[in-house]
Amino acid sequence: MTVTPVDLASLMCSRLCHDLLSPVGALNNGLELLADETDPAMRERCMELLADSARTSANKLKFFRLAFGAAGGFGDQVDVHEARQAIEALLAEGRNKTLAWLVEAPTLPKAAVKVLLNLSLIGGDALVRGGTLSIGAEENGGQVEIVVQGEGPRILLDAEIARTLTDGEGDSAVTARTAAGYMIHAIVAERGGSVQVSQPADGVLILGATLNAS
Repeated sequence: MTVTPVDLASLMCSRLCHDLLSPVGALNNGLELLADETDPAMRERCMELLADSARTSANKLKFFRLAFGAAGGFGDQVDVHEARQAIEALLAEGRNKTLAWLVEAPTLPKAAVKVLLNLSLIGGDALVRGGTLSIGAEENGGQVEIVVQGEGPRILLDAEIARTLTDGEGDSAVTARTAAGYMIHAIVAERGGSVQVSQPADGVLILGATLNAS
C-alpha cells in the first residue's frame, strides 16, 4: 500500500483531532457546569478547569502546527528555540515528565526539526509513568544527527510505531497512531538518512535519526 500525501495529511488530522478531543470536551463540559453553578467556590473551580483545558488545547495546537504543519516559515532553517518551547509545553501536560535540552545550535534545517519534534512526540508518549526526555541534535559534515532518549520507571514503545519508524509501511497500513513514525521515516528516507530504534531496556529508550542537511 502506498501512502499518498492526501492520505498522510488525513492521518495527521486524525491524530490532531484525537489529541484535542479530551481538552476541548473538558472545555465544553466546564462551560455547561459554569452556566448552572451558583456556588462561588465551585464557579472558581470551574474557571480553573477551563483555564487548564484551554492551555492544554493551545499547547497541543502549537506543537502539532510545528511538527506536522508549515510553521516556522518557508525558509530552510528553523529557530530551535521554538521547537524547545513546543516540546516543553507538551511534556508539561503529561505526568511528571521533564525535558533535558542538549541542542546548542540556534537553528536547524526544517526537515530535521520536524524529525526531532516527531521523535520527541513518540518518546514522550512512551514515558507512560513519567520520566525525563533528553534531546540532542547537531549538524556536522553536511548531516544532522538527532538523538531522543527517554528515561523512566515504565517505558512502552508501540511495536507498530517502532516498525514504521525503521521500515515505513511494512506489511500493515499506516494509521493515525503510526502516522508520526511514517512521517519521520519518509522525511529521513528523502534526505538519504536512516532511523535507529533501541528497544526499551533498563528504563531507557533511545531513538535516533541521521539525515542530510540539504
